[in-house]
Amino acid sequence: MSVMQTRNKPVILLVAEAVTLAHFARIVTLAKALDPAAYEVVVASDPRYADLEAPLDCAFHPIRSIPSAEFAQALARGKPLYSVETLTQYVEDDLVLLDSVKPDLVVGDFRLSLAVSAPLRRIPYAALVNAYWSPFADTVYPVPDLPMTRILGVRLAQKLFDTVRPMAFALHARPLNRVRRHYGLPPLGSDLRNVYAWGDYTLYADVPELVPTRPLPANHRYLGPPLWSARAPLPDWWDRLPDKNPVVLLTLGSSGRADLLPMALFALSELPITVIAATAGKIDLPDVPANAFVADYLPLDIVAQRASLVICNGGSLTTYQALATGVPILGICSNMDQLLNMNAIELLGAGLSLRAACVRSAQLKEAVRALLETPVYAQAAVQAGERFRQVDTGQRFRAFVSEVLG
Repeated sequence: MSVMQTRNKPVILLVAEAVTLAHFARIVTLAKALDPAAYEVVVASDPRYADLEAPLDCAFHPIRSIPSAEFAQALARGKPLYSVETLTQYVEDDLVLLDSVKPDLVVGDFRLSLAVSAPLRRIPYAALVNAYWSPFADTVYPVPDLPMTRILGVRLAQKLFDTVRPMAFALHARPLNRVRRHYGLPPLGSDLRNVYAWGDYTLYADVPELVPTRPLPANHRYLGPPLWSARAPLPDWWDRLPDKNPVVLLTLGSSGRADLLPMALFALSELPITVIAATAGKIDLPDVPANAFVADYLPLDIVAQRASLVICNGGSLTTYQALATGVPILGICSNMDQLLNMNAIELLGAGLSLRAACVRSAQLKEAVRALLETPVYAQAAVQAGERFRQVDTGQRFRAFVSEVLG
């Protein structure tokens, strides 16, 4: 039955920009939190990750996102993530979607074009974003792994980046501002944070203890971390995992440096641990050390409960699941989003971070030893997990939707 035939219930459209798995996963988690008896729930996304959430218990509309490799390449070069032409095409695709679904509320995760298409159709729009991108957060922005970082080194590159960051943020904000002008909407200013966080409502996928902000306006609120795990079966080796050593989960996700997995596995093979590795389908590993067990995808919620440490790309999707389980984290980070997230976790005392561009085997082993042998990291992770369990993200989202729709 189509949405058009069931207008007796409000229609909630949730849109993911599926350049990374995290955006799709968070949108799906929020969609599942809504009562299908009360709302028509519709998810729209590029279908590249849809198999990880099959079957999806609501209507699904496929839309186009740029290839993940193109997105990652722009990040690595420090270039604007989207061109004016791409965002314009996104807006046109959005308008077709909005005219078809006719939602009463649209929620978007990094679908920047909704800052144009939703106002054009006068549909309330809520942007889901991490709080460290909030214009109300006093965030210190680390220099990401850029060509200048590799040439100058992190210390000098950070000094240069601190100087040019406002100009860099303005450059990254320019394409969406130009598209908004083209459609007769006012620009959002030169601060990239306003571009990422703009909406009629802004929902932060965090808790304030992890990423604090200054007092927020009424249309901004903390939602809590939308926790997600792939609907992947446990591999056949799961019941054969040895119990004598600590278990370390290694996954660099959809946006991490998969090419680092062989080095990481070799380094970890020299430690008295058992390694569970998930490749996200990005790399074949023909030579697997004796202490390692490998799968493409794993149900993170189950696997994290067995782990003493999670090694990941530092993104919020995996780190928040680890913290919710009370497990410390080693982030091997490359882009700014990952560095920002791990900065917050390090301040919490629940993890350490390394830079993907310069990580070496000895560094990795030293960090793993520290995290496994120093109890304060696990204690901080357990405390964070207790706080996460006090936050019902689904209930907060349901309350928000009910409030918006009156």
